Amino acid sequence: MKTKIFSWMNKHIYFFLLTIVFLWIKTYIAYEVEFTLGIDNKMQEFLLFINPLSSVLFFIGFALFFKGKRSYNMMIFISFLLSFLLYANIVYYRFFSDFITLPTLTQTGNAGDLGQSILALLSPYDILYFLDTIILLLLVLTKAVKPETTKVKKRTVFIVFSAAVAIFAVNLSLAETDRPQLLTRTFDRNYIVKYLGMYNFTIYDAIKSTGDSAQRAMADSNDITEVTNYTNAIYAEPDPNLFGVAKGKNVIYIHLESLQNFIINYKLHGEEVTPFLNSLTKDKNTFYFDNFFHQTGQGKTADAEFMLENSLFGLPQGAAFSTKGRNTYQAAPAILGQQGYTSAVFHGNTKTFWNRNEIYKSLGFDHFYDLSYYDAEDDQVVNYGLLDKPFFEQSIPMLQSLKQPFYSKFITVTNHFPYPLDQSLATIEPHTTGDESVDNYFQTARYLDEALEQFFNDLKESGLYDNSMIIMYGDHYGISENHKAAMSKVLNKEVDNFENAQLQRVPLFIHIPGVEGGTMHQYGGQIDLMPTVMHLLGIDTKGYVQLGTDLFSPEHQTVVPFRNGDFITENVTGLNGKYYDTNTGEKLEKTKEIEQYEESTEMKLQMSDKIVNQDLLRFYTPEGFTPINPKDYQYTDKDSTDEKSTDEQSEDEKSAEK
Repeated sequence: MKTKIFSWMNKHIYFFLLTIVFLWIKTYIAYEVEFTLGIDNKMQEFLLFINPLSSVLFFIGFALFFKGKRSYNMMIFISFLLSFLLYANIVYYRFFSDFITLPTLTQTGNAGDLGQSILALLSPYDILYFLDTIILLLLVLTKAVKPETTKVKKRTVFIVFSAAVAIFAVNLSLAETDRPQLLTRTFDRNYIVKYLGMYNFTIYDAIKSTGDSAQRAMADSNDITEVTNYTNAIYAEPDPNLFGVAKGKNVIYIHLESLQNFIINYKLHGEEVTPFLNSLTKDKNTFYFDNFFHQTGQGKTADAEFMLENSLFGLPQGAAFSTKGRNTYQAAPAILGQQGYTSAVFHGNTKTFWNRNEIYKSLGFDHFYDLSYYDAEDDQVVNYGLLDKPFFEQSIPMLQSLKQPFYSKFITVTNHFPYPLDQSLATIEPHTTGDESVDNYFQTARYLDEALEQFFNDLKESGLYDNSMIIMYGDHYGISENHKAAMSKVLNKEVDNFENAQLQRVPLFIHIPGVEGGTMHQYGGQIDLMPTVMHLLGIDTKGYVQLGTDLFSPEHQTVVPFRNGDFITENVTGLNGKYYDTNTGEKLEKTKEIEQYEESTEMKLQMSDKIVNQDLLRFYTPEGFTPINPKDYQYTDKDSTDEKSTDEQSEDEKSAEK
């Protein structure tokens, strides 16, 4: 009886069609349930429905070249691979609100440190994404279906592949009608997936990534001319009242992991979540920027560091830290190193995470104090490294050992998704939205705030405080757009796409003892930090290839580009081709001024990608700057350093004996 029920699947073409339908419908359901693709009209909904079909037909169609049971096995295997790709993107999207690209696969070395973060992204119902594969496999293993031993006719195979190509052609044509120049102008992967599908996006990304990799080999010295003309044109003269006010001071950057600006002055259960940072907004020697935005892409933390040191954007796919570590740069530590500064990074994680141990050499960092330099007990380590309080406490002696003036950076980790914190360390109750990661965020943010206050006090006791400029900045969002419902409860207003864009503000504090500060309202982003800090130190950035402008300059460009091609100004917010009044959220019609904002955004992103992908800085050296050689920098772990010191001491003792 069972054999008769499934006998129609003994023919290859019917089993093939069943496999196609399973995967097609499953993919469409995943689009609707897991991804936020911004469907605006019936055409886009139709394209979302049909776009998996062409790639599913194409890939599973290869199984038709085999005969008998082997053909069925190949259908199941290819279906599983596509299902795995779909599921991997689902898990990735749950945190990053983005899709996996080929360059991100080079970052898999980071996965070993993610632990708890990955587990927090999994769900019990995820097994359903493989249910169709399981059903097909059982049908074959139990011999409920008995494949014919013959091959599918060549004519049928030809029809299948022709149908795949025809469906894709119609899909692309309709997509171009709704979104002209889809494949040439957009920086947003959501667009590609929405219009062409996730599987087709993977092919597109592979082709694009291969093309990007080939750009370096084809570049020559003529390509830098357009870039230098552009960067010279956008250069902003420093404010004469602030230029050099921190000259000769130490620089201490503090990287505030996942800290968004909404948390500043936010009260939970009647308590300030970040009382210390709140106090700095009123501190007479602190500049606090309340319209400062992160501009990171897939690299998140690594992108923030990349912008901080180079005033160049991260890449549209992957992270420059991982894929462009051997490029030539004119980074802040290298520039300051030639002005007598010692440079160092402090991070309570392994040195290989984000390829830091390699790219820091290209940036010109003298020292890299990674996890091996810290005494880290098991209960002091979260999935991304050492907890912030012991991290700062143990860093002070190492900071004091640096020759002054120094340029230093401290990378915190405790306030990182999924925001785990031993409740014995928590000093505020979680929020009550019902979304665990959002609720816990407030506890780890409080912990970070307390760690910062402790660090400031330790700097004062060490004698370093008065001669140091301290810059604290949020690196990227902590709560992604996948938590809009919970954030609506947090903010007591509906968080839609417009409000989510406003939530990309991150705090920026520039604390300079002896210099009068205040709250600054100008719009800016992470790309602007490097020229701002350089000018405060009295180093003019004219002649350097930098895409940001001094936040204090009267000529500062206030259009803030996002990595996906969106933008924000004090008047207009541009999202996915829609425009809003930044102050009211009301929709706006496109004007000539908005068109100029779009062109400015696109030009900056294109210029940055050109510089980084073609490694153009190898063809240009600013006056007064000497290109660095990464081979001159070596980072050993603490054990190796201790052994070396012991060996040197032994040699000295032997010499003394002689």
